[in-house]
Amino acid sequence: MLVNLLDFDLEHLSEYCESLGEKRFRATQLFRWIHQRGAKNFDQMTDLAKSLRHLLESHCTITPLKVISRQNSKDGTIKWLFDVGAGDAVETVFIPEDDRATLCISSQAGCAVGCVFCSTGHQGFSRNLTTAEIISQLWFVEHTLREEFGKTERIVSNVVMMGMGEPLQNYSALIPALKTMLSDHGYGISRRRLTVSTSGVVPIVERLGQDAPVALAVSLHAANDALRDRLVPLNKKYPLAELRRACEDYLRVAPRDFITFEYCMLAGVNDTPQHAQEILDWLKPAESSNLRPLPAKINLIPFNPFPESGLVCSSAQTVKAFSQVLIGAGVVTTIRKTRGDDIDAACGQLAGEVLDRTDVNTRMMKQKTIPLKPIEMH
Repeated sequence: MLVNLLDFDLEHLSEYCESLGEKRFRATQLFRWIHQRGAKNFDQMTDLAKSLRHLLESHCTITPLKVISRQNSKDGTIKWLFDVGAGDAVETVFIPEDDRATLCISSQAGCAVGCVFCSTGHQGFSRNLTTAEIISQLWFVEHTLREEFGKTERIVSNVVMMGMGEPLQNYSALIPALKTMLSDHGYGISRRRLTVSTSGVVPIVERLGQDAPVALAVSLHAANDALRDRLVPLNKKYPLAELRRACEDYLRVAPRDFITFEYCMLAGVNDTPQHAQEILDWLKPAESSNLRPLPAKINLIPFNPFPESGLVCSSAQTVKAFSQVLIGAGVVTTIRKTRGDDIDAACGQLAGEVLDRTDVNTRMMKQKTIPLKPIEMH
């Protein structure tokens, strides 16, 4: 079987070249051809000896994902549906803005976390993507759009691992992909412009800080355990106190001096001023605690409804009132502008096509949609 070179970061590609009897520096040349120039075949690599090109051709391939469909939004957002085999497909979203161009990348086919407000979670979980499947999304979009726009300079300036799946539950494939994105011989994306989003896999947050410290975004959505247990089931395993400690530790190595907390605004569920106060209390623990206030940016996300959720987006007035509680306490707070909602490319809408391979009892439970009612506040 041919080896897909999109699976390797530079270090592993160097080791692979050595296994073929080649010098390690050949890996750097090869890496640049693949990621900086978008080469798909070895004949394009004119500064490599013909003997090496023939050797690579007999052992290796550069195989990106196949495109099933593409949708262009009226606001410039583009969404691709990629085939990952066995009946599964994942979605990738390109979001152009005046000062940046962000690519939202998927890490799994489906998601096992099952957040109630997320369309991906309602599909269930099929499998983890490989490193090649993760990096292929950036490889394809970057070089496709360069050709379309007639540019040679980099198109994608920011990457967010916020597509389908929980990135930290696919850690072994995620880390080589991040290292390829960060490498000056690859895509040269700075650590501040590469963001990994997590629903709170506490032990892996700590490992990420050691292996590839990048910008971190945490899906919060509630700052009391009773409500977060219902919205983000992973909270039952890693409750808010543990999540806070992991965030505090991460900041010691993070490229930013704050962590972004994502908060999906759900009408009548988590959107009262008291819920906002709970965020403040969680960020700034009691005076008796040894913990410092947690430096944070709160990103309020208008909920993008889908039929299975039984949930409704908070009104613009409610979202604004909620934000004012946080801003009034000195916490940087933004309200995310919805992009690509006309092509179902907005936050929480990515669904792809996934065959749920969890057990039958779990599938039956996922099919029963029970509308959330607010917990009584005292």
